[in-house]
Amino acid sequence: MTNSIGEIANADLILACGTNTMEAHPIIWYKINEALHKGAQLIVVDPRETDMAQLATIHVRLQPGTDIALLNGLMNVIIAEDIYDKKFVKERTLGFEELQQVVAKYTPEYVETITGVPAETIRKVARAYAGAGKSTILYTMGLTQHTIGTDNVLSVANLSMLCGMIGRESTGVNPLRGQNNVQGACDMGALPNVLTAYQNVGVEAVRQKFEPFWNCQISDKPGLAIGEMMTAAGEGRIKGMYIMGENPVLSDPDANHVVHELKHLEFLVVQDIFMTETAQLADVVLPGACFAEKEGTFSSTERRVQRVRKAVEPPGMARPDWEIICGVSTAMGYPMSYASSNEIFDEMRKVTPSYAGISYQRLEKGGLQWPCPNEGHPGTPIMHCNEFVCGIGKFKPAEHVPPDEMPSAEYPLLLDTGRRLYHYHTGTMSRKTMIEDYMSSDTLEINCLDASDLEVCDGDKVRLTSRRGSIEIPVRITETVPKGLVFTSFHFSETPINQLTNPKVDAKSKIPELKVCAVRIEKIA
Repeated sequence: MTNSIGEIANADLILACGTNTMEAHPIIWYKINEALHKGAQLIVVDPRETDMAQLATIHVRLQPGTDIALLNGLMNVIIAEDIYDKKFVKERTLGFEELQQVVAKYTPEYVETITGVPAETIRKVARAYAGAGKSTILYTMGLTQHTIGTDNVLSVANLSMLCGMIGRESTGVNPLRGQNNVQGACDMGALPNVLTAYQNVGVEAVRQKFEPFWNCQISDKPGLAIGEMMTAAGEGRIKGMYIMGENPVLSDPDANHVVHELKHLEFLVVQDIFMTETAQLADVVLPGACFAEKEGTFSSTERRVQRVRKAVEPPGMARPDWEIICGVSTAMGYPMSYASSNEIFDEMRKVTPSYAGISYQRLEKGGLQWPCPNEGHPGTPIMHCNEFVCGIGKFKPAEHVPPDEMPSAEYPLLLDTGRRLYHYHTGTMSRKTMIEDYMSSDTLEINCLDASDLEVCDGDKVRLTSRRGSIEIPVRITETVPKGLVFTSFHFSETPINQLTNPKVDAKSKIPELKVCAVRIEKIA
């Protein structure tokens, strides 16, 4: 997030794109609700009419996978009506002329033919966003899990810069992370092409900085993304895999193929706190400690680094992840002799400029938001205040590209997936709690018109099929989804929806198109 969670409450306008914040991020929803009570406008961009969308000032119900067209349409109106921030564009950005040229054809009328959103609604949203004193954009995987997810995010940034809605309180571009400490994992280099704080492995000066600390030579070649690893395993190019805190058997697209590829490995290790569906395939399972059983830090979605303190001892043979990794590494001939998580953190911040000023001692007094370059620095609640990290902001215009799969005679419906309020990710933790009493299974949301065509009633079990497989699931007839779209969550192993989803990835981010795939429904007699 460029800004902080608390600032949402003081925004004049909240543009929520591809995020069902009320269910997926209920704590952040409280801040949105607070803003609404203060008179803020809420604009929700979502194909589904969720409870959040029903509370919106404007619900923009677009066709799945048409976000770039919509965003370009908003910018078309803002430029055409001369309501963009000329001072900000002139002083702090480059590439405005190129942006203007690309969005010129995305008139509201043309965008309506792509998105299904009325032209007048597009004009209304554009005027509201540009005209508000403080507009903030929130987004999640409804934007990123597409084959053009990177361009979706760039388009959001274009809109924000065009209107000067960045670098100020209660504005900005604010992705809401989908899992606990995803931000921290990325910050620590859990990506195939970077070391800590997104320092690229291809840069020799970066590698030279790290090598004395690690006493080894670091390759300049990026690693593989998750989908690429699975493909390599199936082809025999990867023979062993070590999976930590991840359950790809349920969470990855085309999950049947994932299982096949994992079984093709010569050796699979899974390190986790529970016996997940993935762990059941492992040759060795290493029991990790949960958050309450270890010391460390979490970095939240607002870049806030916070201390995690051990409250109880790990059960049985379970150990903190870092201790297990050190033991495995030492046994393999590369000694790791760290005495504590604090020692690891101190080493990390010596080679990580954005974390350099953060220490366990300082965190005892409360969390700090990076960048925090030295121990006298208070942290950074709002990024890009006077200039961008790269100096000047660059517009990166994008063209609309349809989803990889569209409806056809054989697969006439589109499937969307997401989260439910009661559960978390693949249910590894939440389904082992009393929450199961409230929601122990899921249904497939289907519009009443589609249900009538298929002659199915509430509760009927259907066979849902894509080009990759089939599952059986009961239906729930609702107006939440429009005709032609069906929706369910990926929390339940009994209805493993990711056996159907599309593994086609964004060429830049390598994120798969989990949000759109073509399906058909057959009633089970």
